[in-house]
Amino acid sequence: MAPSSEIYIETTETDPAVRAQVAIRALHQRLRIGLAAFTESEPVTGSQNVVHAALVDFCIGELRRHLAAADQTLHAAASGAAETRLLVRALRTTTAALDERIDALATTDDTISGTAMAQVIEAVLAVHLAAEETVLLPALAALPGADLPALATDLLTLLAGGQLDHPPVVDVREIPHGQRHPRIFARYARLAPGEGFVLVNNHDPKTLRREFEATHPGTHTWDYLESGPEIWQVRIGKAAVDA
Repeated sequence: MAPSSEIYIETTETDPAVRAQVAIRALHQRLRIGLAAFTESEPVTGSQNVVHAALVDFCIGELRRHLAAADQTLHAAASGAAETRLLVRALRTTTAALDERIDALATTDDTISGTAMAQVIEAVLAVHLAAEETVLLPALAALPGADLPALATDLLTLLAGGQLDHPPVVDVREIPHGQRHPRIFARYARLAPGEGFVLVNNHDPKTLRREFEATHPGTHTWDYLESGPEIWQVRIGKAAVDA
């Protein structure tokens, strides 16, 4: 009989995937509350510049850090699966839109314009987080090979300023087929431009290559190091910035 600490009922609060979703939603709520503090209250006369500076710090700090960490963990794990690929593409589009508006906010000295920009950021973020909570998280919980509790732990690690493991070799031969691609895409998301890792497989990963071409067109590299008949090794890299 399994130890009691390992027993849980699926889809209840004892389910690790459910607890992971609750933890991620709590992070989302923190962002909502933090941004609302700047958009839903009138600054005290003479303090507009101070409030604007704090708003910029929040957006380029906590908000942007969360967006980057979510992309490296939640989005990366879902980007290689057919059922979530388009969703991730949409989420990355809203992330890019938020980044653009944060940049615009950081370069304006007009507090009135800054407040308007913050309201736009708040509106886009609301849609972005709602899509993660109502669609992405349940999909990851059901996606073969996507370990949502581990992804939530990785997300918290990045938000706390920690770093994730960066193994130079990812050997998937002993991993069940349905669990391979999410792990590979999550590893790819951790690469800096110009970096790479070696994938070891027991067959030619042509399907994986097509998925990379669909999800990362022109931004990845794919070089065969060994082509069978029993072992295939491929160096998968993230293209350099000037490539």
